[in-house]
Amino acid sequence: MKYCLMAFAIVIHYSCSSPTNETKQDEVNKKNNADTSKAKPVADVATILSKKEVPILCYHDIRNGAPASLRTYTVTPAAFAAQMKILSDSGYKTILPDDLYQYLVHGASLPEKPVMITFDDTDKDHYTVGAVEMKKYNFKGVFFLMTIAINRKRYMSEEELKELSNDGHDIQAHTWDHHMVTKYKGETWDSQLVMPKKRIEAITGKEVNSFAYPFGLWNQEAIPELKKRGYKMAFILSSKRDSTEPLHTIRRMIVPGQWSAEGMIKAMKTTFRSK
Repeated sequence: MKYCLMAFAIVIHYSCSSPTNETKQDEVNKKNNADTSKAKPVADVATILSKKEVPILCYHDIRNGAPASLRTYTVTPAAFAAQMKILSDSGYKTILPDDLYQYLVHGASLPEKPVMITFDDTDKDHYTVGAVEMKKYNFKGVFFLMTIAINRKRYMSEEELKELSNDGHDIQAHTWDHHMVTKYKGETWDSQLVMPKKRIEAITGKEVNSFAYPFGLWNQEAIPELKKRGYKMAFILSSKRDSTEPLHTIRRMIVPGQWSAEGMIKAMKTTFRSK
C-alpha cells in the first residue's frame, strides 16, 4: 500500500508539473517569435517602391558566331569576360534573390554596390563560360531554367545544375517549356509553374521561390497564380515595375551583344534609378 501511494504521488507530480513546464516553454517561444517579428518588419508596397533598385543583368546565349538577328540576346565569351571584370574592378558584389527579398521586404542591408547576374533558358554556355568567368571574382549567379531542356544537347545536365547549386549559385524557375505566361489557362498553371519547381528542387535539394517570365511578358492574372504556388518574387525585363505588385514585376536588363563592357556599366547606371 505504501509503494502504491508513492507511485500515485509520482504520477500526480509529473501530470501536474509537465503542463506547467510546457506552458512556460510556449511562452518563451511566443516571445522569441515576437522578437523575431519585431526584428523583421514587413514593408508595404510604397516602401518597397521607394527603395533603390538593384541592377539586375540578364544573359541568354554566350557564344561566338551568332547571326545578326540574335545579337540582342547573344554576347561573345570575350565580351562576357570583359563585363565580369569591369564589374569586379568597379567594386560590384553579386547578390541572390533571397538577398533582394530580405532587402525589399525586411530592410536587410546589401553590399555598397550590389548587382544580380541572371541567366535564362538553361544553355550549357551558362555553365561552361558564365560560371567559369564569375568564379574568377567570387561572383554568384541566378540560373532561370526551362526544365524541358535539362539533359538535352547544348543544355545543362542535372549534374551540372547540382554542381552550380553546391557552389553557391541559385537555380530558379523559367517555366517548363518557355510558353508565355499570358496564355496560361486551367491546368497549364501547374504544368508551367509547379512541375518546374518540383523538378529543380529534386535536383538541388533547395527551395525554388523565384520565377522569370518568358520574354519578360506578364499580366495581372499571373501574379495570384504565382503566389499560390509559392513564388515570392518574379522577374520581368525592361518594362516598368507594377505599382501594386513590385515583388512580382522586378526589372532586369538584357545585355546585348553590341555593348562594350564600359557601355554595359553606363546602361546599368541609367536604367536602374537611385533614390
